[in-house]
Amino acid sequence: MSTNDERIARLDAMRSRALLGGGQTRIDQQHARGKLTARERLELLLDAGSFVEIDAFVTARGADVDDDSILGDGVVTGHGTIDGRNVFVFSQDFTVFGGSLSEAYAGKICKVMDLAMKVGAPIIGLNDSGGARIQEGVVSLGGYADIFLRNTLASGVVPQLSVVLGPCAGGAVYSPAITDFIVMVEGTSYMFVTGPNVVKAVTHEDVDAERLGGATTHTSRSGVAHIAVPDEATALATTRRILSFLPQNNVAEPPRIVATDPTDRRDAALDGVVPDDATLPYDVHDVIGPIVDDGDFLEIQPGWAQNIIVGFARLGGRSVGIVAQQPSVLAGALDINASTKAARFVRTCDCFNLPLVTFVDVPGFLPGVDQEDGGIIRHGAKLLYAYCEATVPKVTVITRKAYGGAYDVMSSKHIRGDMNFAWPTAEIAVMGPAGAVNVIHREAIDAAANADAERARLVADYEARFANPWIAASRGYVDDVILPSETRPRLIRSLDLLADKRDVNPPKKHGNIPL
Repeated sequence: MSTNDERIARLDAMRSRALLGGGQTRIDQQHARGKLTARERLELLLDAGSFVEIDAFVTARGADVDDDSILGDGVVTGHGTIDGRNVFVFSQDFTVFGGSLSEAYAGKICKVMDLAMKVGAPIIGLNDSGGARIQEGVVSLGGYADIFLRNTLASGVVPQLSVVLGPCAGGAVYSPAITDFIVMVEGTSYMFVTGPNVVKAVTHEDVDAERLGGATTHTSRSGVAHIAVPDEATALATTRRILSFLPQNNVAEPPRIVATDPTDRRDAALDGVVPDDATLPYDVHDVIGPIVDDGDFLEIQPGWAQNIIVGFARLGGRSVGIVAQQPSVLAGALDINASTKAARFVRTCDCFNLPLVTFVDVPGFLPGVDQEDGGIIRHGAKLLYAYCEATVPKVTVITRKAYGGAYDVMSSKHIRGDMNFAWPTAEIAVMGPAGAVNVIHREAIDAAANADAERARLVADYEARFANPWIAASRGYVDDVILPSETRPRLIRSLDLLADKRDVNPPKKHGNIPL
């Protein structure tokens, strides 16, 4: 065999060795847990045959490629395409020391993150790791910090998506927490700062990993994660779908497809979706679905703060972010969690040039001692700040109630809403009719022979005079009062008009959002 043949044979052997990760036994154990390997996950995530690996031959510091050290050192890194678009990826390999992070492992992740920033392409991390590699001590902790710094610098520059497919504990959780979206798998993935054993030792709470940091916990209680799915294949498909709405980076336009749904389509059912009785709820999905292209709406964080709905859709083929009150949950009132959820989503859309479409039916901020103690003022201000700061096209539709300060907050004309519409069912006022009458006419009601009858008369009068969109329209606070059935074509026309919008904020290092 010639020298060249020997070298080629050695390369083939090294590649085969790298592909095995922690070895066949550990691969079988991974499969037995119902989990895919790091490479199998990349095959599902990326376009077929598009993955190009980087640093396949990296070993742990002090190891030698010619001894029994594991090539790749526990993480598979590289780049590929999704729907033909370049992305950078890292996939943690649990078959190698439980996916634990070492100095070399962190260096591999940092390298692809640096490349992603230079190229201007999304970063997708597939997380399945037992945490820091204890044998390396503080060096592994330094590796985490190196990653966290890059997550922070990349924030708002390129989309960052995290898919949690196994354990993600301790300091490791802060990398996904900084990224734009987190997808988790029910039953096999979990995130927590301290595990069940530590919790029990310190607080004497007896809790398992699933309740402490499973997918259900983080998508319905904590709001840390965005979407929970039943299996890994769905998680990776969902990641692809999220990315389909996002641009490559903060200076690129979001993807636009050729719409097959007619842009002038009207839906007569919308004219009756809001009940005649203003106290009755309705499902805002029945508003969103008929308006967006093909009824296709990707809801983000559907299990958390359900009194507000956020998600992605298309209008005339254009990607948009949608924010909408949900009248069937807490009457659509804004509370702490809803404010935080919507503020985060608004800022994400603004980072990546997605127009915002807001459907408003809000009776106000949720009252109560718990809300005030929890800082509803501060959290509500986050949402106000996010809308005020956003420079993307903002189109607002008031479907029913828009009361008090919540009217201002929800992308009103006063905070740079570009096009603001109201349905004929809109009620734009300082507060609801009953509350207003009790404040304004308290003495008259107390003095009346029949207080209930007088109150009812005054409420009816207030409703006729103020519980409508016409005063706001007369002031120019809404640009037009439209039929619900014509909302889709009016939104699409508005977004076309605003496509070249340019708006800027005052020069500054950064604002001081009330965190």
